[in-house]
Amino acid sequence: MKIGVLALQGAVAEHISMLLALNTEGVPIRLPSELHSLDALVIPGGESTTISKLLSDYHLMEPIRELASQGFPIFGTCAGMILLAKKVPDLDFEPIGAMDIEVKRNAFGRQVDSFEADLTVPALGDGTFHGVFIRAPVIDKAEPGVEILCQLGDNVVAAKQGKMLACAFHPELTDDLRFHRYFLNLATGDALAESNYR
Repeated sequence: MKIGVLALQGAVAEHISMLLALNTEGVPIRLPSELHSLDALVIPGGESTTISKLLSDYHLMEPIRELASQGFPIFGTCAGMILLAKKVPDLDFEPIGAMDIEVKRNAFGRQVDSFEADLTVPALGDGTFHGVFIRAPVIDKAEPGVEILCQLGDNVVAAKQGKMLACAFHPELTDDLRFHRYFLNLATGDALAESNYR
């Protein structure tokens, strides 16, 4: 498989390293022409307003929207989750709008309020997943077609819809490959055997 990582801002190298550890090619994406040969796309964290402006400047917004409408596998982390949402009330630009979720930005506070927490994610099998939350959003509302994968207290912090995956935290900043492996399985349509994640 060949997985693109949107390389406009954020933890691009870290996502590519995670994919490489899973014996999968990860390539940085900056231009619309680079989307054509991909099997899936990762939209990393960063600053959502800046990324959206760069998506527009580099003429990537519409091609990614079109791919999403065709069921193309996309994984959004933190700002990537914001961009995938259909509704973000305090946003001054149009997101990609691929997932039937409403997202609240900076739900836990500012940069100084960043934190880490051990999360229970049943889809990943036994054991907790260490979540790194940096100015993290949360999913306020999800339509029936969206599957909630993880909550932190009352806050929804990870979900999937079809072959799209979104999380409020940064799995690429850990040594745990399970979220990326889960996404690769979504992208290929492989059965998600629990033993794959132990």
